[in-house]
Amino acid sequence: MRLGYVIIYVEGIQETITFYEKAFGLKRRFVHESGAYAEMETGSTALAFVDENFVKDSLSFRPNRHAQEAAGIEISLVTDHVEQQFDKAIKAGAVSVVKPTQKPWGQMVSYVKDNNGCLVEICSSIGGS
Repeated sequence: MRLGYVIIYVEGIQETITFYEKAFGLKRRFVHESGAYAEMETGSTALAFVDENFVKDSLSFRPNRHAQEAAGIEISLVTDHVEQQFDKAIKAGAVSVVKPTQKPWGQMVSYVKDNNGCLVEICSSIGGS
């Protein structure tokens, strides 16, 4: 087994991929012609977004909404420049949850909410790099 995708169900695919480009500097890997599915370039495991209406007949879940409390899951993006990436995300419209904080184990960790209300961790590698 290997992790192939992390898929987030959202209201607006185009708005979400544009947000992730501006806030986190991610590039589009693939956008389906229907506009109901998109992948961001994140390495070997794809971060994907699916229009929640596309799956509403087959799946039941609490929709991600910006004004609600975040769901109990996060997207973790690793960088050598946590403070700068955190500031970039805030300037792009992310909401600060936890400002960059040095952890005792050497990792720098911060959290924001994305345009859908999903938690995004912006952190360094474990070990402090």
